[in-house]
Amino acid sequence: MAKPDPQRLLAQLNLRMLLAKACATVCLLAFCAVPPAASAEPVSVHHPEGTLHGFLSLSTPGGKVLAVGDVLQIVDGDRVTSHVVFHFKDGSLDDETTVFTQKGQFRLVSDHHVQKGPFFPTAIDLAIDAASGQVTVRSQKKNGKEEVKSEHMDLPPDLYNGLITSIAKNLNAEASETKVSMIIATPEPRLITLSITSQGAQAFSLAGERRKALGYRIKFKLGGLAGFVAPLVGKSPPDVQIWVSSGELPTFIREQGPTYAQGPILIIQLASPVWPRRSQLQEKPQKGR
Repeated sequence: MAKPDPQRLLAQLNLRMLLAKACATVCLLAFCAVPPAASAEPVSVHHPEGTLHGFLSLSTPGGKVLAVGDVLQIVDGDRVTSHVVFHFKDGSLDDETTVFTQKGQFRLVSDHHVQKGPFFPTAIDLAIDAASGQVTVRSQKKNGKEEVKSEHMDLPPDLYNGLITSIAKNLNAEASETKVSMIIATPEPRLITLSITSQGAQAFSLAGERRKALGYRIKFKLGGLAGFVAPLVGKSPPDVQIWVSSGELPTFIREQGPTYAQGPILIIQLASPVWPRRSQLQEKPQKGR
């Protein structure tokens, strides 16, 4: 058996290193120099949002609960303020406040999204002022180094940060595809397109009774060179799935996907209060009574 040629092995190793460096350079250019994604039409309002306080849970596909959340909405005329917050068991926080109008079409006014704590590899504070077009991202990595990126962006009327649940309840289930826009922090702000397609009806049960939900799949369209390179290097964002109840008054039921770029697949769904078998709220009877 012939011995391997050391010089040949070294040349192959150098070639692999050069290819890896070239791929990394292409990816960096792709994600930092991509033009904004084309916008679509704003989604029409068929089911206006109302005042509410709902309970949510964030868990792994295996059922392990990572965080408990609340969704609160306050309505003032056509203006709605929505606050969704998750408190993680490890002390992390995912907190988003969205202000929007719903006169004829959904229009984003502002969005402020904060993610911080051990669960997130990078602490992110994203603030969007849709009226002025000012977008600011504050990010802090595990080493404590903070970066601030602030820029004026030409924001489209279909920008829907913090509004995906509301949008899903107002989509035409028979439409082949609906496209909307979103800003993501990478950590620089980037405008991308979301492609939403109907997945048809899916059965679920409510207290043992069979019901049906409408499912939607959301794909992140990076666009440009980034959209071509990302799948090749395993950086294409995973799809998000969302389900709303069918019928005259649709409501959110379940969402499955990552909570941050390249994060694990998690499940957000409605949570119900659970009472102990024996109420501990009742006062114990005192002696002599």
